Amino acid sequence: MQDEPGNRSANKPGKTGIARLIDASNYSRQGLLAAWRNEAAFRQEAILAILLLPLALWLGDSGVERALLIGVTLLVLIVELLNSAIEATVDRIGAEPHPLSKVAKDTASAAVSLSLLLWLFTWGCILLPRWLF
Repeated sequence: MQDEPGNRSANKPGKTGIARLIDASNYSRQGLLAAWRNEAAFRQEAILAILLLPLALWLGDSGVERALLIGVTLLVLIVELLNSAIEATVDRIGAEPHPLSKVAKDTASAAVSLSLLLWLFTWGCILLPRWLF
């Protein structure tokens, strides 16, 4: 297989130390920018996270509560990024409909839905008792 631009082949000797860390950081930045540019759901969830993360620090009564509120908020973004990666990979393989492509995309979408339900449940469990009682 011939190397394409941007292809990180497992057969090439890898960088180590700080050079590897810099490369990994750049790849992560590029991935976040690509998701921001190409995925409306990621943009919406990222804007919500930007608003909610400071609120989580303020509303959490303990370190555990703050960690839970922040953790589930970031988890939604993580799962959305993985969903986008799966969709891009499936689309790269081929545009023709295939049952396995549908399963992959639908399963990834279900993971996003479950992460959103977990987010709602966690925030609700922590904050609703304060507002109801």
